[in-house]
Amino acid sequence: MNDASPPSNFLTDIIEADLAKGKNQGRVVTRFPPEPNGFLHIGHTKSILLNFGLAARFGGQAHLRFDDTNPTTEDTVYVEAIQNDVKWLGCEWGSHLYFASDYFPRMFECALRLVREGKAFVDTQPVDAIRAQRGDFSRPGTNSPFRDRSVDENLTLFTKMREGSFADGEAVLRAKIDMAHPNVLLRDPLLYRVRKAHHHRTGDTWCIYPMYDFAHPLEDAFEGVTHSICTLEFESNRDLYDWVLDNLGPWEPRPRQYEFARLALGYTVMSKRKLLQLVKENRVSGWDDPRMPTVAGMRRRGVRAEALRDLADLVGVAKNNSVVDIGKFEFAIRNDLEPITPRAMAVLHPLAVTITNYPEGQLEMLDIPWWPNDPSKGSRKVPFGRDLFIEREDFSEDPPKDWKRLAPGREVRLAGAHILRCDEVIHGPNGEIYGLHCSYDTSAQGSESSGRKIAGTLHWVHAADSLPAPVRLYDRLFTVELPDAEEDFLKVLNPDSLETAKFARVERALKEAQPGDRYQFLRLGYFFVDPVESKPGAPVFNRTISLKDTWGNKVAPQKAEVRTKNAPKEPSAPKKPRVDHRAELRAQTPELAERFAAYQAKLGLPEEDADILTGDLGLARYFDAAVAANPNAKSVARWLTNDLLGLAKDRALDSLALTSAGFGRLVALVDAGKLTAGAGKTLLTDLVEHGGDPQTRMAELGLEKVQDAGALDAAIDKTFAAQAAEVARYRAGEKKLFGVLIGSVMRELQGAADAAAVRQRLTEKLG
Repeated sequence: MNDASPPSNFLTDIIEADLAKGKNQGRVVTRFPPEPNGFLHIGHTKSILLNFGLAARFGGQAHLRFDDTNPTTEDTVYVEAIQNDVKWLGCEWGSHLYFASDYFPRMFECALRLVREGKAFVDTQPVDAIRAQRGDFSRPGTNSPFRDRSVDENLTLFTKMREGSFADGEAVLRAKIDMAHPNVLLRDPLLYRVRKAHHHRTGDTWCIYPMYDFAHPLEDAFEGVTHSICTLEFESNRDLYDWVLDNLGPWEPRPRQYEFARLALGYTVMSKRKLLQLVKENRVSGWDDPRMPTVAGMRRRGVRAEALRDLADLVGVAKNNSVVDIGKFEFAIRNDLEPITPRAMAVLHPLAVTITNYPEGQLEMLDIPWWPNDPSKGSRKVPFGRDLFIEREDFSEDPPKDWKRLAPGREVRLAGAHILRCDEVIHGPNGEIYGLHCSYDTSAQGSESSGRKIAGTLHWVHAADSLPAPVRLYDRLFTVELPDAEEDFLKVLNPDSLETAKFARVERALKEAQPGDRYQFLRLGYFFVDPVESKPGAPVFNRTISLKDTWGNKVAPQKAEVRTKNAPKEPSAPKKPRVDHRAELRAQTPELAERFAAYQAKLGLPEEDADILTGDLGLARYFDAAVAANPNAKSVARWLTNDLLGLAKDRALDSLALTSAGFGRLVALVDAGKLTAGAGKTLLTDLVEHGGDPQTRMAELGLEKVQDAGALDAAIDKTFAAQAAEVARYRAGEKKLFGVLIGSVMRELQGAADAAAVRQRLTEKLG
């Protein structure tokens, strides 16, 4: 981990407050719970480093646990790859390696308990019927006709499910909660389904498997997890998480779920489904293709774990989602590699140079340091002679005005060697440049150490005494920052994401390069010896990253945000946790102390929300005014802490264009079902910067949730016409295309439709 102490964030504040109160007997237990259905990607690294980092910071323990509850998509290959990736990131779980499948017998007993207590029932309706009865955010669900089965009948049916008497899809176990609950996830959710598939660990022992939302909280409770930290998309799942634990406890410690913003990176996709599609369709060479955002791919490209940790530090821990500029990641990679990589020379696209005044047959062995700024770190012998190669792009027959490389009649310096002058250009039969005849300065004035001013310095290799080596030039996999926003993400694949310099030559010292070695090729970038395809004496080089950003996203001003390697550390006083600052402020400000108590007792807010909202008097007053406009205090608090504070950044809330009353009215639009959550966030971003009435701006921006069945049908019909081939494939049995189609309809409706309603109507129209 980084040498510097990590900064505090809202999660560290929560844990510090828990420890101060003696909760969980002073223990801190976190977990990273991947599903073994694919390789880990860069988005997972933030969660891994956060969970293991918090445990280490507070003297606790982090678990690695595989949520292997879906045997149809899981494989031991993924299990092994995930363990390798987590270890490579520097995280250790010791003896705390767990699998959900370890707990299948206990989970089954928990399900039986719910049945016996009348809190769960077996539903033998088709899944589509269950889905249709669930309703949506503006319409309550309807009870299953089997909801009132007797306890004995449910026990019998559930036992038959366990014994394999039902086929896949014929029966499910559902919790009996509330079909009118405002959180659709609590409308009698599925707890178990029949799935007659071979499990990679339990074999054919089980033919029913728990749903993720049932298994996950139980796993946390069984393992004594204190702080169950997940990304924001699971915020709505928290109610079900709590219901499961509250109805199957008591637990000591009682796990609590907290959400943070996931890491979304520009020019990448994070969906395992889409990454798997790239692999299966041979768009990439595999999960470890160096263009993939997987940990395995980045490792094979030559990215170090230190760069990923630096990126996590740079991005920080927040409660609002955003897309991270990929330039920040690329800067972190360069900043990490610059001080640790020796310099070497390679020519990717050779242009022959003959030095006409250099003696034929003579070979000069130049002693060139691996580290030009620190010769004490060693050097190597580089042959210099009459016939050389330079980079083809370093010569121009008709140079532009500010050209600082080689051209007819001009001089350049060869790195570590002599000054070279171009005397003649040799052309091929079709006018192409075939080679150059040059002369070198034979006087001492031509040495590297002379005071002579030369416009540019070029890298080079000896023609005969250099090594041919494949060099792969990797670039961003997509041409747009948000490929997920495209109707077909495959259409924005970067056709130039891989170029192989087949005729590249590297200096002969690199013949002994070992798999995993790193070099900075002068003027070209950072390169890594491929650990898979390199052979003794025949290295293959992967470009990790260019020396500078060629996409125009300049992030150099942020350099100070990433730690500099080997920089002397200045002692500093330990920072007081923000939770302590807020507590001290409340102790000095009776108005805040009263609000802190009232927010919990009267408004029913969680303690952590009440704590954040009373950390500043202006913030508390803004919240109060918003609640005056919208009495749903929990919803207002959630939007304020999760979204508005992130958009405001360091600005005071009363300085924003969005008034407190306007903010309350915006949240009320979402609560009333007039705005989807996604459209609400779009509207919030607009209002923060430009102000205005939420309802008016909603109409102007076309964000109001589509309620008109005709408009929904029109959007679906338009999608069917545009994606006729996908519709035909879906109807022929490729059910995985449903997600593609629903995404297209949502884009057609600009996100202003309830996803559940779209799903239901799309299912109906697909037949």
